[in-house]
Amino acid sequence: MFAVGIGGGFVGLQRSATDSTVPVDAPTVFLRDCAVCHGADASGTSRGPTLQGVGSADVDYQLTTGRMPLNSSTARSRRQTPKYDAATITALVAYAATLAPGGPGIPDVALVGADVAAGGTLYRAQCAACHQWAGDGGALRFGNAPSLTSATPTQIAEAIRVGPSTMPVFGHLAFSATQLNDVVAYVHDLRNPDDAGGQSLWHLGPLAEGAAALIGLAVLIALLRLVGTRT
Repeated sequence: MFAVGIGGGFVGLQRSATDSTVPVDAPTVFLRDCAVCHGADASGTSRGPTLQGVGSADVDYQLTTGRMPLNSSTARSRRQTPKYDAATITALVAYAATLAPGGPGIPDVALVGADVAAGGTLYRAQCAACHQWAGDGGALRFGNAPSLTSATPTQIAEAIRVGPSTMPVFGHLAFSATQLNDVVAYVHDLRNPDDAGGQSLWHLGPLAEGAAALIGLAVLIALLRLVGTRT
């Protein structure tokens, strides 16, 4: 989605009215900022992909994370401050669904009663290889896995269901609704982990922590040897 000026040139994005008393004109916003790439009927153009079948979860994820609309046709999609207020995003998601029905809906996330331990098992098996064990993200061959620390529970669930960018799609056969809640609860819990038993070492992971332990052991042995020699 892009903001378009006269003649189809890309310009700065125009923020929709934030006054909640003013009804959001979603069709106008869509035609102004999105249709230049995704088409007036959301079927896509040479500048952007179709929205047919992507689902409300994908549209909401892209808008709430600020990945869309882009500032230019060459800009990289990345997480940033959303371009629209919540009311405008809600209206755009609903309008896009009328143009392009189907696809995953926005998940209903319930963290109360979720099994964080079970979610951790699923996360380490399916997610940690790319997003790192602490959810800090990492570089991949064809892109990067973003950090999860800023994602809301709904955004985490949406990403799991729609698989943005190079991320695999985890449908209901991969993660049931209960398992989805468990994984989201675990990722949410990573923001404030219980570092019982010692220093967190910035949550660099077991390899870095093991290396730090070996360095500490080497220093201790050197000190003992020095004390023993003096004695």
